[in-house]
Amino acid sequence: MSILKAVRGTRDSLPPETELWNHVEATTRRVFARYNFGEIRTPIFEDTSLFARGVGEETDIVSKEMYTWEDRARAQSEKAQSLTLRPENTAGVVRAYIEHKLGETGLLQKLYYIGPQFRRERPQKGRYRQFWQIGAEVIGPSSAGSESPLRDAEVLEMLAAFLDELGIEDWRLEINSVGSAADRVRYVAALREALAPVKDRMCEDNQRRAETNPLRVLDSKDENDQEIINGLPKIADYLDEDSKAHFAAVLAALDACGVKYDVNPRLVRGLDYYTRTTFEFTHGGLGAQNALLGGGRYDGLSEALGGPKAPGIGFAIGEDRLILTLQAQTEQAATLADAFIAPLSVDLNPAALELARELRRTDLRVELGDGGFRLKKSFEIGNKLARKIVLLGQDEMQSGILTVKDFASGVQVKVARGDLAQALLVTANN
Repeated sequence: MSILKAVRGTRDSLPPETELWNHVEATTRRVFARYNFGEIRTPIFEDTSLFARGVGEETDIVSKEMYTWEDRARAQSEKAQSLTLRPENTAGVVRAYIEHKLGETGLLQKLYYIGPQFRRERPQKGRYRQFWQIGAEVIGPSSAGSESPLRDAEVLEMLAAFLDELGIEDWRLEINSVGSAADRVRYVAALREALAPVKDRMCEDNQRRAETNPLRVLDSKDENDQEIINGLPKIADYLDEDSKAHFAAVLAALDACGVKYDVNPRLVRGLDYYTRTTFEFTHGGLGAQNALLGGGRYDGLSEALGGPKAPGIGFAIGEDRLILTLQAQTEQAATLADAFIAPLSVDLNPAALELARELRRTDLRVELGDGGFRLKKSFEIGNKLARKIVLLGQDEMQSGILTVKDFASGVQVKVARGDLAQALLVTANN
């Protein structure tokens, strides 16, 4: 019988890697709370039309990558419904905003999410068919300031603070404006005209995009097409005065708070709903596919989904790729326990559990051995799991003085039981 394995494009996350995931997500919640974001949890699957209308039928996501199925009707009077595992979460958040009439509060809604998304694309380093995203959306009526360039700058400043707090080194912010809906119509027409005589020299994907969604050609990473792409018209030349003023105000606010950026006139992002500000944070450690996160403004998405006017801006962080970056910056991803309690006989097992309980109540990470182990085995196991070993024998029980050995330095000391937690905490915090 063959051994069952995880489906292609999916993976298991195991300790100690999951410690890093928990650290990232705890940092997310802590930093985003400072900016008054609250967590939203949307269904993992939605009506297929949500993504067709929201993301765009001609995008690669909708046309090639979604996991879609017909949900069987339970009764003859019911109609089968087409359902899709969410390939992204902005459309679902905006759907929830409309369905629950959040706009009627008259206030900005600042919402974040953490969860899996699904796309049937070619698996590669940091890219999976089930992948995890951290994202956030700022959406609301215009009267609440949702169209203000200050909202864009605040989101970007929050992301810079988030990456800094995680310890991500040498990140780079690339930013652009794709203009209003009217700007995009003019620009797409110019792109089609420029691509017409050269598209046959491009890769198969870009030939198709030149017809169906010319903006996506600018996103292409095909090295052989870059010379052609670099010669295409730039969107900055097709922005109206309002779009230019909005973009200039975003940059001025970023300058004021010290967030460094590079204007990338080729940055358009791959989703139909983006308007005006688009951005990506990149990191050189990820290779050619170097985006850590990206997002932009989507001022017409609510209306496209049948809701009220509700301008917004949001982003999504590829958590898998963020974890890769953090691992690359860390020599050892493993998280060792602070102490390994080694009872020296079986009858001391209950006392060892009691000691472990005391230490764990001070937030120390504690592994528990067994009195049935030989002393040599306790040291071998403890050295793999913890920074220090605490020996608990009859002498230690009677005197209240415990023997503690540091595996890294080899130093062995005697510590009073009442001082043990503090002694281990000092080590854990260094």
